[in-house]
Amino acid sequence: MQRAGEAVLRAALASFPDSNGADILCGPGNNGGDGYVVARLLAESGWVVRVWALGKPAPMSDARRAFDECRLKPLPLEDFRPTVEALVIDAVFGAGLSRNLPLSAAEAATRVAKADVKVLAVDLPSGVAGDSGADLGGAFDATETVTFARMKPGHLLYPGRALCGRVTLADIGIADRHVAAAGCRTWCNTPSLWRHRLPRPASDAHKYRRGHILVLSGPRYQTGAARLSAMSAARSGAGAVTLGSPPDALDVNAAHLTSIMLVVTESDADLTTFLRGRQPTACVIGPGFGTGDRTRTFVATLLGHEKTMSVILDADAITSFKDTPDVLFGMIGKSRSATILTPHEGEFRRLFPDMEHERSKLERARKAAARAGGIVIYKGPDTIIAAPDGRAAINGNGTPWLATAGSGDVLAGIVAALAGQGMPAFEAACAAVWLHAEAGGKFGPGLIAEDLPELLPAILRDLL
Repeated sequence: MQRAGEAVLRAALASFPDSNGADILCGPGNNGGDGYVVARLLAESGWVVRVWALGKPAPMSDARRAFDECRLKPLPLEDFRPTVEALVIDAVFGAGLSRNLPLSAAEAATRVAKADVKVLAVDLPSGVAGDSGADLGGAFDATETVTFARMKPGHLLYPGRALCGRVTLADIGIADRHVAAAGCRTWCNTPSLWRHRLPRPASDAHKYRRGHILVLSGPRYQTGAARLSAMSAARSGAGAVTLGSPPDALDVNAAHLTSIMLVVTESDADLTTFLRGRQPTACVIGPGFGTGDRTRTFVATLLGHEKTMSVILDADAITSFKDTPDVLFGMIGKSRSATILTPHEGEFRRLFPDMEHERSKLERARKAAARAGGIVIYKGPDTIIAAPDGRAAINGNGTPWLATAGSGDVLAGIVAALAGQGMPAFEAACAAVWLHAEAGGKFGPGLIAEDLPELLPAILRDLL
């Protein structure tokens, strides 16, 4: 608790040097105990400090000891009124809150928001659920949040992610072995999670040993999405990429392709012949492909192929099973292939309509992956990658510049390239999501989907 208070003190002095005082709002638990330590340390540093309390800490607790050592008489939280010149330090509740924010705390948060004063939150803004990022009723909107040991899901999942402001992670002496002993199954999606699995071509590699990716194109006037996937797969290191095209779109696709090969896939028989003869290591179906019986038949053929490969189901391949999701899940369960589904929010609801009641996007993703029997990339500003065995990663480098048509098609191609080069499905999905977001963030304003593939080589070069 002392170390946590010292970490918050450092953040207050470094980030808010113009403040000439602090209003410290303390709850009755350990988060409030951190607040009392901060109050004592700031007062010793010469700041004008006022403490506002929601109840007293329990006798004999660490928080009570911090309360006793503070020596600043707390005032009732319901009487708190913010002032423009004073920093608000929110130490009312931390990551463990699972009920609605008490009225006095919610009213304090409202007054702080109306006064437009700076807020430094301890662990999490009060009212943000640590396990889901949900707003539990009028949460504080922080300028900066100082958290300890590890980030929590609430720091990465919306709306909590937006309410945290800048997040500072402080080491307060909790050893890694204690975190490991808790059996963590959730990670922040950063390169440290998967960098060691990135494909590196052997010195004697030829193109097919570097992965052969099949991307299936839609009809004549819906070909662009598949080409975006194909080009992304090529730029992500795949040695060979083939675009499967219906006959009416051959000339359109041929006019746009150079290094990417082209093959006719009008019928299920065409697809079966290609799979048996060319043995692709990964396949993308869905971008611009169209919905209906033909799509369902092609998906069944891919999942029923006798050889192991990775199958990426995106867009129309997901929507085609909105009325029969269990049929799709049954095929995935029997397949020899690793299956990766890439639904955005609307597509997720079509496949998993009964999961809307789940408060946590993280739990929805986990349950969806377990039910489907494949990796689920639950897309959004806080994309989650979940595996059937319970592993999950929350992406932290997302950017609003990716909210543009065709962006998801690019992601599907990156996933296929990494999985098709032999990267395990979960790690391939995590890496692809991070690479995709990193490219979007590097380009920034004016981004269109066509820009993304060309940004990938430089990012991969830095990682490798």
